[in-house]
Amino acid sequence: MLKPQQKVALYMEGFLHSDYGKMGLGVLRYLQNPIVGIIDTEHAGSNINKEHPIDRDVPIYKNLEEVVAQGAEVLLLGIAPSGGKIPEAWLSIINDALRKELSVINGLHDTLADRFGERIQSPDQWIWDVRTPPFIPEIATGQAIRLNNKRLLMIGTDMACGKMTAGLEIYKWANQNHRDAAFVATGQIGITLMGSGIPLDAYKVDHACGAVENMVMQHRDRSLIVIEGQGALLHPGSTATLPLMRGSCPTHMVLCHRADKKTLRNPESISIPNLKDFIALNESLASACGTYGKPKVVGLALNTSKLSETEALHYISQWERELNLPVTDVIRFGVEKLVKDWI
Repeated sequence: MLKPQQKVALYMEGFLHSDYGKMGLGVLRYLQNPIVGIIDTEHAGSNINKEHPIDRDVPIYKNLEEVVAQGAEVLLLGIAPSGGKIPEAWLSIINDALRKELSVINGLHDTLADRFGERIQSPDQWIWDVRTPPFIPEIATGQAIRLNNKRLLMIGTDMACGKMTAGLEIYKWANQNHRDAAFVATGQIGITLMGSGIPLDAYKVDHACGAVENMVMQHRDRSLIVIEGQGALLHPGSTATLPLMRGSCPTHMVLCHRADKKTLRNPESISIPNLKDFIALNESLASACGTYGKPKVVGLALNTSKLSETEALHYISQWERELNLPVTDVIRFGVEKLVKDWI
């Protein structure tokens, strides 16, 4: 739906520095469309490159009228609150955006097309509910195990720990280095960026493996398929990792982890175990006693955004010694260390 040159504005009100703002931050980092502004009252007058380490010049404004004056054609809801519900407070700005003939991109579970569809005023205006499944798949059969390519699954110790970011950086590196790579988007941010994919958490459990398998098989001729990870085996509210493993039958995995965290973000009562043990768990489940090959974790992608550079380098050195694996923060220090020996 989103055309390459359409001008986008992001709605980030109150969440510019929150983990719940990851939709907007991912778009700011990777979307190729022109982004004319961000709506966030608290930081109005600033710029995204002053608030986050993002190499992009995007001013922050206080209201919808100001971004419309900058030529905005699409309003993207850049916030992903827990549970994917649309807060009542957002309804007025969504309504105003549609009234001003902006299109709307919505990455939440709550859909907008059924509530606001009658407000569409022209054939060029649209509402994109990104988390609506594009197809109902066949039940998975494990056929990806018979492919001869490399299939990299991004896994994590928690939600919102950098799986998509690390995966996109690896995908970008592969293409820049003339590898024949594909990226399978499995969440709302990746789908928005790539223009296609599957909202894995919107599928019924019986269909989840098949949806992943379908996407992987669409790219069967690529030498490398990077599969965006979702959730974590540790998280009591996530069922995503096993369908990703069974649907993609990965040959390689990269573990993503927030370097400053010893517990899940929420609930904090759950401790993150020793990473060596956690890696062994993921490898064992992905393999299923050798039924699906012997996939290995080939590196650790740390999210060190809350740490100084000195602290980040300390954690990287510590984990490299303990795990005997390449470790880096792909945003701060690049991705080559993770991939150069096997891609």
